Amino acid sequence: QVQLVESGGGWVQPGGSLRLSCAASGRPSDSYAAGWFRQAPGKEREFVASIRWTGESTYADSVKGRFTISRNDVQKMVYLQMDSLKPEDTAVYYCAAGGVTGTPNPRDYDYWGQGTQVTVSS
Repeated sequence: QVQLVESGGGWVQPGGSLRLSCAASGRPSDSYAAGWFRQAPGKEREFVASIRWTGESTYADSVKGRFTISRNDVQKMVYLQMDSLKPEDTAVYYCAAGGVTGTPNPRDYDYWGQGTQVTVSS
């Protein structure tokens, strides 16, 4: 059984930075993709970023150039470095793993964390 646990959320002022971490127990597969999604109150869960086992990454247009996804397969960790944060980035952020291609479709991921709150406000 694979479990994902996120950490690193919190409150930050606009323009600030946060680094989210996702720790995996177990291993989804030898070549799994990992992703970050977010969900704001009253909105659907949306794709933020994904990374394949090759290291190839994909980003939503809204975070491109500000967020960076990375992974450490030895430590079974996935990270999301968030810079130049905006109030519209406020949401619960979820780590996900599964599949191979790292698509933006949440249905392509088999495992999910419980989420970590990120609040950007002055």
